[in-house]
Amino acid sequence: MPTPLIALSDDVREALAGHRPVVALESTIIAHGLPRPRNLRVAEELEGIVRAAGAVPATIAVLDGRAHVGLNKTQLERIADDRSLRKLGHRDLAPALATGASGATTVSGTAFLAARAGIRVFATGGLGGVHREWTTTQDESADLGLLARTRITVVCAGVKSILDVPATLQRLETLGVGVVGYRTDHFPGFYVSSSGEPVDWTVREPEEVAAIMRAQDGLGGPESRTEPGTGSSTDSCTEPGTRSGTESALIVANPVPEQDQLNPELHDRVLEEALTACAREGVTGQAVTPFLLDYLVRHTGGASLEANLAAVRGNVRLAAQIAAAWSRSE
Repeated sequence: MPTPLIALSDDVREALAGHRPVVALESTIIAHGLPRPRNLRVAEELEGIVRAAGAVPATIAVLDGRAHVGLNKTQLERIADDRSLRKLGHRDLAPALATGASGATTVSGTAFLAARAGIRVFATGGLGGVHREWTTTQDESADLGLLARTRITVVCAGVKSILDVPATLQRLETLGVGVVGYRTDHFPGFYVSSSGEPVDWTVREPEEVAAIMRAQDGLGGPESRTEPGTGSSTDSCTEPGTRSGTESALIVANPVPEQDQLNPELHDRVLEEALTACAREGVTGQAVTPFLLDYLVRHTGGASLEANLAAVRGNVRLAAQIAAAWSRSE
């Protein structure tokens, strides 16, 4: 349940109370991922897509030491305009709230706050994952660990293609995070429709995703058990009616339409050039991802950005449909 540190907008609070569909949206893409002033137009467009599908958008951010789940027009404009906003992952939330800071939430920060607010469906572009050269750098996104212990359904176009996709899929399997392809038997490649890596499960309708979500809840977390003769579950470390902290997410991998994808040959060539430039210039740590993404935008003539936005739009639309199916099932 929300705490005094988490404020729900009136629309989000009423929708949750009425068991109506809600879709969580991250704010990092607005504050740090898109050029101004286009970022505000995209933020408004994405919220409009959610509303057009009959759901309520809940863009999430931290403003002046308070987490906001659902933003009004003034708050959304601030996220788009304020260049001083920090980028807040899950681990940054407590310091930000305690010090009165403001920031845009990443996948891990958004997923955590959405789940705390009681929102079950979250749409984003691409997840973080295991970085290339992991054996040397040990660099892995906090997204993976957070999703391993958070019951939320994330609609995405795979993981960012600058990452080690096979290693990321292996890590998700190890962590017990479910992955299903939406109308595809291959894991998406973020800018391109397919990474070439297969997925074990494919679904074709939002109702199938909602059914998996119901099955997740029915099974409970690893520490849940069914009382003999009752058919009901209990959990050894949580109060009745609460969820186990060991429950994991469901990733719905939704590929960018082929007509909107970045040309795969151009993608592969420019990405290889970007990786070479990154090594040559000695870019390391948290600076690697923004360096590579910026290189792709500049050396594809902005085509990678357009593919990214096409993927996000599709993910938001599908997330709203899943949220509606989930709401009906509740």
